[in-house]
Amino acid sequence: MQFTEVEALRFDEFMAEALYGPRGFYSQGGRAGRRGDFITSPEVGPLFGAVIARAIDEWWGQAGSPKEFTVIDAGAGPGTLARAVLAAKPDVLVEGALRYLCVEISAAQRALHPPEVLSLAEMPHGPITGVVIANELLDNLPFRLMVFDGAWCESFVRRSRDGQWFEDLHPVDLDWPPAAHGSRAPVQDAAGQWVADTLDRVVDGRVVVFDYAVARTVMLAARPWREWMRTYRGHRPGEHYLRDPGQQDITAEVAIDQLSVSAGEPDTIRSQAQWLQLHGIDELVAEGKRIWADQAARPGLEAIKARSRVSEAEALLDPHGLGNFTVLEWIKRSWA
Repeated sequence: MQFTEVEALRFDEFMAEALYGPRGFYSQGGRAGRRGDFITSPEVGPLFGAVIARAIDEWWGQAGSPKEFTVIDAGAGPGTLARAVLAAKPDVLVEGALRYLCVEISAAQRALHPPEVLSLAEMPHGPITGVVIANELLDNLPFRLMVFDGAWCESFVRRSRDGQWFEDLHPVDLDWPPAAHGSRAPVQDAAGQWVADTLDRVVDGRVVVFDYAVARTVMLAARPWREWMRTYRGHRPGEHYLRDPGQQDITAEVAIDQLSVSAGEPDTIRSQAQWLQLHGIDELVAEGKRIWADQAARPGLEAIKARSRVSEAEALLDPHGLGNFTVLEWIKRSWA
């Protein structure tokens, strides 16, 4: 990142450059995965994708099993979820109706996508019959940052002549209650607009968002900001968000009330554990145990993969970890 000491960037502009600019974190190879910088649900193992595949079949059936059913994997990263979904061989794939698109802004990560998918840098225009899945995408979309310093102020970022980055606070007219000195809260306009724009593209189907989220913005303002605004690199917590821009991820919990302003209230809100159980994770684990029991004497690769479902499920359903993530669904019906 380069700009002079007299220039100032609004925080969302700074974050966009730090993550997605030419020298940004994701442009330089930052990504999810065991060899990357953090683990998301698809990287735990193929079980998450297998449950998604079951859900896709259910949604395809609800749409009347059309000859073409589009699945858009938004913020697809290196394509880990896509590989797991395709490996699970959902009926919609077997019947030749599945059109799977991976959307990823990072060229480095698009190069890793499986050849069976259509890989795009931007969301396609509608109309879409199918589903848009966003796993830990919204928390990475650039947000404006508000800081309470006697009154709510907006954070701008400057770089001094000696190369240090610092905040420049500008008073802002916000109808928010006062908070403790130094409290912070995001304004997630980009996340809300992304959901609204994506819903406009869907004519029959749904938008499904997996992320860490809270019901209301005020809940974030009341917490220590380092709890909900995080940085990562190399599977470790990173430095302050102004340190080493381009060298670490910047992420924040998603405020559902802000999404609702732009996109309307979600049709369903569940924990990830509840959502996975609704769509058959327990059945897949039981199946894995049966396969292992049948082949335990001379286990092959299939049996070993089946057995791993037990530990994968423990991680995905953990109420203190991934299981506590939130799944939001907005549903559109062409006949509504």
